[in-house]
This record gives sequence, structure tokens and C-alpha cells, in this order.
Amino acid sequence: MALAASSGIDRAAHHRMDEAWLAAAWSHPSTRVFVVSGGQALIDDTPDGRTELVMTPAFEAPLTETHRYFLGTDDEGVSYFALQKDSLPGRMDQSARPAGLREAGLLLSPRDAGLLVHAVALENWQRLHRFCSRCGERTVIAAAGHIRRCQACGAEHYPRTDPAVIMLVTDDQDRALLGRQVHWPEGRFSTLAGFVEPGESIEQSVAREVFEEAGVVVGEVEYLASQPWPFPSSLMLGFTARATSSEINVDGEEIEEARWFSRADLAAAFASGEVLPPFGISIAARLIERWYGEPLPKPGRAA
Repeated sequence: MALAASSGIDRAAHHRMDEAWLAAAWSHPSTRVFVVSGGQALIDDTPDGRTELVMTPAFEAPLTETHRYFLGTDDEGVSYFALQKDSLPGRMDQSARPAGLREAGLLLSPRDAGLLVHAVALENWQRLHRFCSRCGERTVIAAAGHIRRCQACGAEHYPRTDPAVIMLVTDDQDRALLGRQVHWPEGRFSTLAGFVEPGESIEQSVAREVFEEAGVVVGEVEYLASQPWPFPSSLMLGFTARATSSEINVDGEEIEEARWFSRADLAAAFASGEVLPPFGISIAARLIERWYGEPLPKPGRAA
């Protein structure tokens, strides 16, 4: 599996301020709409074994005017919208089920997963940024969900994205450094990660986070790929890094345990159940797989 896959959706940002175009797109019979609520949407299994977002034509969608977000168009000219509601609609056939990104991201096509990531990120931001950070007045939605505008002071506010680094660190024996956060279940190990601080380059952030969390010094840092991570508003920047020291000294606050694994060590730990792999939706799994040389076992299953 690739570290980053294209959704095939053109976000068509130039249409977000064009109310006439948006109205025409909304009323077009090919337009597809889905509801997002609390980070979840309805998904359904198809007879041929696929899983899809439950989408409807616009004329069948729940009524809302303000929380209607334009997500883009595909190669066939189909427009996609998300509606933010307090709850998900029911289904007469009872076959659809609510799911968040952690579950649905593993099941959906790149198109549907990309649409859901976009919608969840906007919903998170909209729920948390209803008031102007400059003057405190309530803001209103603009640009098809991508701006909040303050009518009192004129400030415009844009969706927040927090850059975070996630890195697979290896040593001179080509062993991988994996850690376990304090709140994770016993045996769950993954790559180290952390947020980029103000005034810091992403390469500096990689080195700082590895040293702070595990006491390991790194030298060469190489960027690989990124992943949107709207939990609630991060962009994960994936790296490999080469350690110049091997002694581990965990911080004990965020990382409870860290270990060096050879490929044979990790295979044996997976097989025995001593180590649980990271969830497949995360770029962490892709980073580890790239080093490991084969797909990781699914969480909860032995290799």
C-alpha cells in the first residue's frame, strides 16, 4: 500500500465563493451528499464486497443552509457536499452503520476516504471555532464551509491545521525504534511522533521529539510522505531518521517504554502477541511496513 494515495477529487477552491455556481451544483441531479456528525458518517457494504459512504442526491438530503460544505468534484464532473448535523439520519433498510475514520478509513475507497477526511476536518473546526479570536463575537460560515467571518470586526478565520512529525528511527544495525505511549494498551507499539513547535523546522522537530521521548540522538532525517489526521486538526508528516546513539531513556510522561527491534525480533513479537501492530489507517503502519518489508499483521491477529 502506498504511503499516500490520491482521492481523485479536485477540491475546486475557486468555486467556494461563487454562490451561483454552488447553487447550480447543489441542484444538479448528479451531485452527491452525505451527512457528517461527531466525526462519523454512514457507511454501507455493497453486494460485491466493497464498503462505501452512504451518499444521496441533494434533493434527498436533510435540510440545512449554513452547515453545507462543498468538498469538490471528480473527473466525471460530479460535485460532492457534506452536511453537518447534530445526528446521523436513520436508514429504512437498517443496513448502513455509523463509522468514524479509524474504522472507515481502512474500508473505503481512496475517493470516499478522502471525502470523509475533508468533511470531518471541517466539522471539527466549525464546532470549535464559532467565535472570533480577535473580538469574541460570533462568526458566520463563508466559502462553502472553509472560512468563518466575523461581521463585527471583519476578521476572517481559516481551518486550523497543526503540523506533526511521525518518524521511523533506525540505528546502524538497521533496527527500528518503536515506543508505547502511557495510555495505550499493553503491547501496543508504534513509531514516535510529536507536534512541530513555533519557530522550528520539521527536521529539528524530528530530532527534538525523538530525544525528548526516547533519549536517542538522530542525525540524517528524510521526508517520505504526509497524511491528513483530523483528530481533530493535524497533518502528519512522515519521516525516516538515522540514530547516532542507541541508549534509550524514555520520558515516562508520554512514552512509557521504547525498544529497538530487528525484523526478526518484531516478527517473533507479533507471532507471540507480545507486540500489537499500529492500526492500519495510520501512516505509522506504512512507515513500519516500508522498513519491515511486508504487510503488518492486522491488529488483534498473530502474524
